[in-house]
Amino acid sequence: MDQKLQFSLLSEPWIGVLWTDGTQDRPPAVGLKTLLTQARQIKALAVGPAPALSALYRVLYAITARITGLDEAQDGPDEWLDRRAELLESGPDTAAVDAYLDPLAARFDLFGPRPFLQDPRLAVECPKPAGVNKLVLGRPAGNNSTWFGHHFDDAPESVDGAEAVSHLLMWLYYGPSGRCATRTVGSTSEANASAGPLRSTLSFHPEGTSLWESLLAGLVPPESTVRRDQDLCPWEHEDLPDPLAAATAYPGPLSRLTGGWQHALLLVPDVGARHVTDAYITWGHRGKKPPTNDPYVIWQVSQQGNPYVRPADSGRALWRDVDALLLKEPSGSQAPRRPTVFATVGDLMDDDRISVRALGFEQDGKTKDVQFVQGCTPQLLNLMEERRPEIARSIGDLRVAGELYGRRLGLAVKRAWAEINNAKITDCAWAEQAAAHYWPRAEQLFWSRVRAEDFDGAWRGFRRLAEEAYDEVTAGPARTARGARAIEHARLELYGGRRKTRGTTPAVAQKTP
Repeated sequence: MDQKLQFSLLSEPWIGVLWTDGTQDRPPAVGLKTLLTQARQIKALAVGPAPALSALYRVLYAITARITGLDEAQDGPDEWLDRRAELLESGPDTAAVDAYLDPLAARFDLFGPRPFLQDPRLAVECPKPAGVNKLVLGRPAGNNSTWFGHHFDDAPESVDGAEAVSHLLMWLYYGPSGRCATRTVGSTSEANASAGPLRSTLSFHPEGTSLWESLLAGLVPPESTVRRDQDLCPWEHEDLPDPLAAATAYPGPLSRLTGGWQHALLLVPDVGARHVTDAYITWGHRGKKPPTNDPYVIWQVSQQGNPYVRPADSGRALWRDVDALLLKEPSGSQAPRRPTVFATVGDLMDDDRISVRALGFEQDGKTKDVQFVQGCTPQLLNLMEERRPEIARSIGDLRVAGELYGRRLGLAVKRAWAEINNAKITDCAWAEQAAAHYWPRAEQLFWSRVRAEDFDGAWRGFRRLAEEAYDEVTAGPARTARGARAIEHARLELYGGRRKTRGTTPAVAQKTP
């Protein structure tokens, strides 16, 4: 293949951006070099879908750490924080960007001999490509059903290079487990892969008023023992990875950010190297790699004491996770742990310029993809526990109250439905209707209380919303005697249900806020 760069991610306009000045003469998309050198003039990234932006952020964090020297902290975390604060004021160094990226230019070519984040060996090690429809998430491939558009394997539509990068990133970070294309390496011939390191997760990214602020806020201090010549990103290794090598521990944060990938891909360009017409997609490593301990996810502990990442849920609004971002140890039986990145965000900026963007992909653990998930909080990190502990705790209590009445409402309508239909308590249409009525209104109440910092008696507002939702959903059957009895009996669940007493004393409603 010609050594000339064909689709250089350093210069090709593949990253969508929003500029701080809002003028129309600015380009809507830029290459990696412009993105980094003008990060102070860029307001935010305009990249989608949500998991593609989540993956791109991790790549950009790694590059930012490298060009700023924040990839090491040999003198300890305090000195690292001081250097980061100085960089916030001085802005990106164009010379440093060039010095890092120019020697690696060939590895940032999407279709070169060492294509960006791909394995050129797949053209020989795989008997055939998987097809461009397999590459593009949301397209039907093989015998799958058509949902978002009509695409056929007999006449596949190519995708432009910029879009192909997004799907490449999503496969590496969110790819499925199970059956994949056959790949033969030496005497090993396998056709299965483990799931990507972020599959089914929701991650949280601090965002400032400029991309430069966002990238610096997203960095985490490395351990003092980390060395940049060992903590390498995939494009920095001299050789391609050995897919049969035993998994080893990550030597630092950059290898964790850009490691853990279980899949290997190779994009096939058209003759002009502007579009992708086909793709090889297969396993990239035998056996599961160690966890990356990602600093942008919320960790929870199951009732059995096992830690797990809070999954992405398209039906769960972002406000229900806010206290897990503000508090070190939020209330609740599952004891969520705040993403590590937020431990030092307050050391970068003293005002309230930082908001939080949630990005994820609702999926099962194997192959089923459900929906992209995205949300953004107001600029509220000035309310973190380290700054205003009483307010942060009150916000946590507010969230708990909202969750409490949401659960009680769900149980109440399920019980009413079951009693009317002489059935077991289970999911039903009423539960979906009640949730659709309650949760959007609960979100409005939550944010209005947070903005006003008014937390006195806030639980009454959630209880009122639950009562209104219950009455609306059960209005029809309440007109019959049988329905009215069942509905009023189940209504007690809104207030905590019935509490049995000793002996034969009739049950009474449990007192509850």
